[in-house]
Amino acid sequence: MLIKIYPENPNQKAIEQAVEVLKKGGIIIYPTDTVYGLGCDITNHKAIERICKIRGIKPEKANFSFICSDLRHISDYIKPIDTTVFRILKKALPGPFTFILNANNNVPKLLSSNKKTVGIRVPDNNIARQIVAALGNPIISTSIKDDDEVIEYSTDPELIHEKYEDLVDVVIDGGYGDNEASTVIDCTNGGFEIIREGKGNIDEYL
Repeated sequence: MLIKIYPENPNQKAIEQAVEVLKKGGIIIYPTDTVYGLGCDITNHKAIERICKIRGIKPEKANFSFICSDLRHISDYIKPIDTTVFRILKKALPGPFTFILNANNNVPKLLSSNKKTVGIRVPDNNIARQIVAALGNPIISTSIKDDDEVIEYSTDPELIHEKYEDLVDVVIDGGYGDNEASTVIDCTNGGFEIIREGKGNIDEYL
């Protein structure tokens, strides 16, 4: 199913439709402030396994991000962080960053066989944040990759729908996506080490 939602003024009925799908263990493809994401409810193990199957990866090897609506959710899944790191997160988010932080015991057991860390995202996209807020807990997510050798990420929601309609329950058309992923920053040692250069420039917030 393809649902059109406008990011400037998301239709609440459509948001609720996507949330219902997630609550029932479904998988959605949705827009962020960077690339389109493939996501499910963090509490649903079967849905996480489905995403792993689609991506051809084992759950314990997966590097998923936790998509949060704001910073309130993050303390549920991470160990306490120092004031400096929290201050930077508060300034930089919502934004095109994935912050790697030390995970606590609430991370789904399916993912945490060797997982000591977790990637936290609060995208600057109303659709993604409103879905997570209405769901009441984070979405576990991975980027939609493209088979094209030139373009790394799929940007056209209609083409994404054509490719994934038999694999996922809902594709949300929130307009063209970006072709640049988030900047990944490791904060596990209290500093800010860039693991992957992406759309966000963390220097603006340090």
